[in-house]
Amino acid sequence: MELELNAPCLFGLEGPLSHEIKRIGGSDITATDGKVTFKGDFSVLARANICLRTAERVFIVLGTFTAHSFTELFDGVAQLPFEEFIGKDDAFPVKGWSLKSKLHSIPDCQRIIKRAAVRRFEHVYGLSQAPETGAVHQIQFSIFKDEVTVMLDTTGPGLHKRGYRRGSGKEAPLKETLAAGIIDIAHIKPDSVVIDPMCGSGTLLIEAAMRASRIPPGAEREFSAENWDSIPKEVWKREREAALAEVLREINFRGIGYDCDAEAAAITAQNAAKAGVGKTITAQARDISSFTCDEEKAVVICNPPYGERLLEVKAAEELYRQMGKVFAPRPGYSYYILSPHDEFEYLFGRKAKKRRKLYNGMIKCQLYMYY
Repeated sequence: MELELNAPCLFGLEGPLSHEIKRIGGSDITATDGKVTFKGDFSVLARANICLRTAERVFIVLGTFTAHSFTELFDGVAQLPFEEFIGKDDAFPVKGWSLKSKLHSIPDCQRIIKRAAVRRFEHVYGLSQAPETGAVHQIQFSIFKDEVTVMLDTTGPGLHKRGYRRGSGKEAPLKETLAAGIIDIAHIKPDSVVIDPMCGSGTLLIEAAMRASRIPPGAEREFSAENWDSIPKEVWKREREAALAEVLREINFRGIGYDCDAEAAAITAQNAAKAGVGKTITAQARDISSFTCDEEKAVVICNPPYGERLLEVKAAEELYRQMGKVFAPRPGYSYYILSPHDEFEYLFGRKAKKRRKLYNGMIKCQLYMYY
């Protein structure tokens, strides 16, 4: 069965995600703001959940139609083939959002979509009431400028939940999917040396090591659709085994982490061990002012702390000036720095060779690249 699939992502990562989807065998790939749509069978669906590093989750698109009224919404939903995936005993909660549309009440939209799905099951299964005692099939809807899209969430807890990050060295650690996108942009390879001089909980280093080792980010977790009777269990087993067979057991990659907080450095080491890359990553307490490196070649990647209060911003600005001094241009070195500060290049003291707009949650940032 060919499926229409939708993988949302953080704004700015549509390009890296599109390349990932192409590598796993997706077809008819289309990238728009914050999502990539593509087609594939059950194997591609399982592979996407297990292997994609920059996607937030994977949806099956059931249908798209225009609705200006609740009657049109009900009629459109009632025509969708829910029964292809949802059994007569299965649970099907509804959630979603609406923007710039006549149907702007989310609770009312949820109620109408639920009623329409029940009506569909009454017709298909001959049920007077859906028991909803089986596996959960989360119905997700979006309504944008009166265009309704109804999907099924195959992932469950978001794909950024890799499972290795038990502790955090920062109040707002970098999301795993954003870190993976930065690592993709930096073209990290199995023999790269990656340094994060403000490593926090180690997310950038761990994502770099996992990419270098080809460790599939979802290999050790379960997804919602694995409990669906409509998708053969053998598909998940086969795709997980195939992904793990691609792991590189012996590589020359090295990740080096520093942080001014000794506890953060310890958390980095712990999280790396949980991720299965502890042998390739070292971390120790060291202030940025004493940053040095004896490596012939290295990729320096960091997400410097920044604050919203005046004193925190002033401290961040002083940090950027310090970074400009210790991140000196040298052959074989490249620097990738994520910052939301509009004057970062001025404070750092050099114009970046390239910049790329990325979003860290709701915070608009730039990835400043120096080669």
